[in-house]
Amino acid sequence: MTRIFTANRAWALLALLLIIRLISLGLYPLMDTTEARYGEMARLMVETGNWLTPQFDYGVPFWGKPPLHTWMSASFIALFDASEFFIRLPHWLAAVILLAVIGKFAYKMQVPALPSMLILSAIPVFYICTGAVMTDIALALAFTLAMTGFYLAWQGEKNYAYVGFTGLALGLLAKGPLILVLFGLSSGIWLLWQYGINKMWHLLWQRIPLLSGSALLLALTLPWYLMAEQATPGFLHYFIIGEHWLRFTQSGWAGDLYGTAHDQPRGMIWIFFLLTALPWSFLLPAALAKLAKHNQGKLDSLSAFLLCWLFAPLILFTFAGNILPAYVLPGIPALALLISKAWQQGLGKWYWLTLVSPALLIAAIIVVNKDNGAVKSERYLLSQRSQDIPSYYLEKQPFSGRFYSLGQAKKIPTLTQWQSLALPRHYLIVEHHLLGKPALASCKNVYQGKVRNLLLCGPKLSNESRY
Repeated sequence: MTRIFTANRAWALLALLLIIRLISLGLYPLMDTTEARYGEMARLMVETGNWLTPQFDYGVPFWGKPPLHTWMSASFIALFDASEFFIRLPHWLAAVILLAVIGKFAYKMQVPALPSMLILSAIPVFYICTGAVMTDIALALAFTLAMTGFYLAWQGEKNYAYVGFTGLALGLLAKGPLILVLFGLSSGIWLLWQYGINKMWHLLWQRIPLLSGSALLLALTLPWYLMAEQATPGFLHYFIIGEHWLRFTQSGWAGDLYGTAHDQPRGMIWIFFLLTALPWSFLLPAALAKLAKHNQGKLDSLSAFLLCWLFAPLILFTFAGNILPAYVLPGIPALALLISKAWQQGLGKWYWLTLVSPALLIAAIIVVNKDNGAVKSERYLLSQRSQDIPSYYLEKQPFSGRFYSLGQAKKIPTLTQWQSLALPRHYLIVEHHLLGKPALASCKNVYQGKVRNLLLCGPKLSNESRY
């Protein structure tokens, strides 16, 4: 490292990044759609006491994902409270553990450990997902454990294979069979590349405890899957066929029970990688060239392994239509290790990016959340209510509307149905385009949000001012 980047300063920068992200966890509301949905599912888990099956709404099972991410947030709600800080905190802790795993692996592989952790923490998609209420950081941690455990076991430290199998088990509870596909793709390509199809099978049985490891994997995961199917029959078919085949092969998959599928052009995952891993994604070709040059024109075994790890999610989702930018995250730790390994061999002047990119990340988070809080969350609007008056959403109810009303706000599907109910004094939350409806003329405007208005309606308002 250059003199400006002493170990003490690097540790201080890493700590600063993590502390700033930690402090930020409670400074902005849960955002629609993802964070608010999963936050509400965690709140429901604690309220109902149903820790087996996550619920999309009261009495409605959520079959879209296994429960690990919900367990994480729900545990902290049960221990502390349902604030944004404590709902996000376990996901921040998972990211810190992931950084520690990468540091340990880098140290054992004689790759600079501190730069690896610092670079990873400065990659935008990782930093943003650190503390976000979503499934991706749990999957990334699980996949990192699986990949590092496998490689260390392959190098002769056989007990680390059980770390790898534990990672696969966590992945099955975080995202499902997807982790088996990711792991098989990345490790399979690497084994074929390095050993050929015949030799790799012999070495695999020799170096990896496949039987005992598989037994551990099943012991950690099979009970939940069987109990979940027994509790809500139909779960396995929807989850395995729908979520793991149709979702990725059909753009705008119409079978999604819980929202609109994300329709993206094929190959968009590579654009997501380039953008969400800036500026490090653009340094990857230079890093690979440096590593190959140092090894007589070809990548060494570890570099090849890291490249397969990095590209596995990108290859898998190349032909998928329903994807999000965060889907690149499982491969991002490998990118940090590759850059750090090349840096060790003289990547050069690019060290300053570890100073610049964190500053840009922090600024971006502040700017984005400043505006999004009012647009993508109902916290501000619902805080204007009197708690003893019931609330209803007309036509559409965002997930944050459920969460910030503690499940008390209900949805009325149509204006005609609202008129027929003859409700007593109540709040009605409507989108701006509905305000001109004559049926709402008797309601009083209480608060105008960025997307919706909070109206007070009921017979006692006949002589009060309108909106």
